[in-house]
Amino acid sequence: MFDLDLLSILLPAFAAGILVLSTHVLLGSQVLKRGIIFIDLAIAQVAALGAIIAHTNHDIEHLPFSGVWMPALFALLGAGFIAWLSKRMADELEAIIGCFYVLSAVAAMLLLSNDPHGAEMLKQLMSGQILWVNWSQLLFPAIVSFLVLLTIAWKPSLLEGAGFYLLFALVITLSVELVGVYLVFSSLILPALAVNKYLGKAKWAIAYLVGIVGYGVGLVLSASFDLPSGAAIVATLALTAVAFRLLQPKLAKVLA
Repeated sequence: MFDLDLLSILLPAFAAGILVLSTHVLLGSQVLKRGIIFIDLAIAQVAALGAIIAHTNHDIEHLPFSGVWMPALFALLGAGFIAWLSKRMADELEAIIGCFYVLSAVAAMLLLSNDPHGAEMLKQLMSGQILWVNWSQLLFPAIVSFLVLLTIAWKPSLLEGAGFYLLFALVITLSVELVGVYLVFSSLILPALAVNKYLGKAKWAIAYLVGIVGYGVGLVLSASFDLPSGAAIVATLALTAVAFRLLQPKLAKVLA
């Protein structure tokens, strides 16, 4: 017998996961192709830094929708900076992005060091609160995700050029608020990595399936055993991705 109260919590959380995966699988494959693995962590952390500044600066905090436009502004500035660097310091780009991430993380810790609720906010931004997402929170991210997917379908070349960084920043900003930095990274990299060497026709379907199974199993385990939801989903995403890579040769024969 289903626990309806539990189902009412899990369904919007699972929908949030599907929403994140809808754009992150495509963008994650581009991240792997470009060899800039740290960019997702860096932009996610910069967006989180924007949210923290909006929280700690009372003048900004009281402005309308500051919790939305401040992270977006920081993410766009960060993405613009990385796009600029990609044309001038391509051979050192990954190292610089890694430093960018660390500096953003340190800045966040310093800003929250004297905040009585700082530790909780930092934990929420890193690990997320996906189990407590409600349907109303999904409306705006759903619209933006739909527009991003429509834009990619209309002009796929955007993923190859500088437009990638703009799309990336917009998507990451909303995802951090929904699921946290760790899940943003995992959603971008693990499904894409699972199928990175797979050349079959079902490549994208399998990538999305890896993500969906990871989120679904992680949420159920989190709710059943009172585990941190973000950590549980990251673990199941990783296990699902590894399982596919191990089974890939056999699966390729079946789907051939």
